[in-house]
Order: sequence, then structure tokens, then C-alpha cells
Amino acid sequence: MSVSNITVYMPSVLTLIGIPGLESVQCWIGIPFCAVYLIAMIGNSLLLIIIKSERSLHEPMYIFLGMLGATDIALASTIMPKMLGIFWFNVPEISFDSCLLQMWFIHTFQCIESGILMAMALDRYVAICYPLRHATIFTHRLVIQIGTMVVLRAAILVAPCLVLIKCRFQFYHTTVISHSYCEHMAIVKLAAANVQVNKIYGLFVAFTVAGFDLTFITLSYIQIFITVFRLPQKEARFKAFNTCIAHICVFLQLYLLSFFSFFTHRFGSHIPTYIHILFSSIYLLVPPFLNPLVYGAKTTQIRIHVVKMFCS
Repeated sequence: MSVSNITVYMPSVLTLIGIPGLESVQCWIGIPFCAVYLIAMIGNSLLLIIIKSERSLHEPMYIFLGMLGATDIALASTIMPKMLGIFWFNVPEISFDSCLLQMWFIHTFQCIESGILMAMALDRYVAICYPLRHATIFTHRLVIQIGTMVVLRAAILVAPCLVLIKCRFQFYHTTVISHSYCEHMAIVKLAAANVQVNKIYGLFVAFTVAGFDLTFITLSYIQIFITVFRLPQKEARFKAFNTCIAHICVFLQLYLLSFFSFFTHRFGSHIPTYIHILFSSIYLLVPPFLNPLVYGAKTTQIRIHVVKMFCS
């Protein structure tokens, strides 16, 4: 393989630009990002404390919600400290291995979040369509097994991305990443080699996880709506639908943002780069920010315990 004079062999340090084209105002952009991050941390931590301390909330739906909150905390904490370091303290350098580790954490937590939403849809399906069998089907043992499988699926699917980068690429065109965090394709594009295999595997993971989970969630809610609209009493229909509305809001905002970010990156060549990077960052921060607000507003039991906590 012929390598140009500017090609770097196995770089030990990479440089994250932040938001290309907006370097002069990144310090101001960091303020709302930091505010969103702090609200996400406080909201999800409060959610976890309430679910853990209240025995009445030790049910599958709230346990899955606690898993979602913990995943949101981990996902936001994986990207925000380094991003704020770039925006506020001009510390763009990151070691190559740390960059790969950040990439693995980001995509793993994204897959875990998708899997938890699928598990929550399954829980609601059984609770509404088979209410008398819900307690016997969704035992705590099953909840732990589902949570373990969701985590293992994400870790195993994303791990080959690390291996394919580490083992296939030795020469890189540049060590500068035009992004605010270490994203899979942003790293792959640096390589001075054929990256087709990495692109194909990245698409395979994205469509496998999102395609399977979204299909399963959609089918579950179709069955739920069919069952709800068959209920004879209007009040019963409203109550059943109200228990699902928070879940619907959460998975809609997650998948709509993810698909928008995905398609603008691949087909929005006429869109400025800073728009891509901004939406990629917002896409990772908005779900951790919105999830506790949505569940706090729409879930009566959690809202009651939040009010009780602050009043006491």
C-alpha cells in the first residue's frame, strides 16, 4: 500500500475539533449544553432514588424505568465532560484508545436504551392485553434476565467495531476528528484504507438494533391499541391509554431524533457540517434530558412521590 507523506502511522493522540465552523462561539454553546446535562443528571438521579426507596414502585415497569435512567446518566456522562473540556477549556486532545473506548460506550448505551424501550413495550403489552397473567409472567427474575440480555446484546454487537478499527487500520490521513465526540464513522473516515467493511458493519448494527426494536415496539402498541379500544368503558380505555402515553412519547422522540441524525449524516451533503454535529450532540443529550421530565409529568405514582419528597 502506498502511503503519502502526510499519512500518520498508528497515532497515539487524536484531536477533537468540537463543532467545525462554530469554534469562536463554542464557549457560549457549552452553556445550554451544560444546563441540559445538569438537568438530565438531577432528573434521572431523582428518578432512581424514588424508584429505589419506594417499595410500591418495585414493579417491572418502574424497574425498567430505573434501568433507562441509569443508562441515560451513563450515556450523557460519557460525552459531556470531554465536550465541555473542548468548548470551555480548549482541551481537544484525546488518546486513541480513550477515543475508541468512548465510541464503544456511546454506541453500547444507545443500543441498551433501545433495548430497554423494547422491554418496556413488552411489559405494557402483557399488562394491558393479559392483565391477570402479568404478575406471573413478569417476575423479578425475568426482568433481570431481560436486562442482562439487553446489555449483553449491545456490548457484543458494538465490540466488533473496536476490533475492526484496531486490527484493520494502521495508517491515517489525519489525527483531527471534525466532531465533538468520538463517533464510529468519524473515526473510520480518518483511515487511509478501504473502510467499506466498517461502514457495512456499522449499518448492520444500526439496522439490526433499531429495526428489530422498533418493529417489536410498533407491533406491541398496535396490539395494545386494539385491546384498549375494545374495552367497554370509556374510563377504562382512557386509563389504559394514559399508562402508555409516556412510553410512546419517549420512544418517538428517541427514534425520530436518531433517524433524523442518521439520514442527515448520510444523505444531507448540502447541509453545513456544523448542523450535522449539533444535531448529533443534541440527539445524544435530549433523551436523557426529556425522559425524566416525561415520566415525571405523565406517571401519577412518580409525580406523587416527587411532590411528597420535596414537601417533606
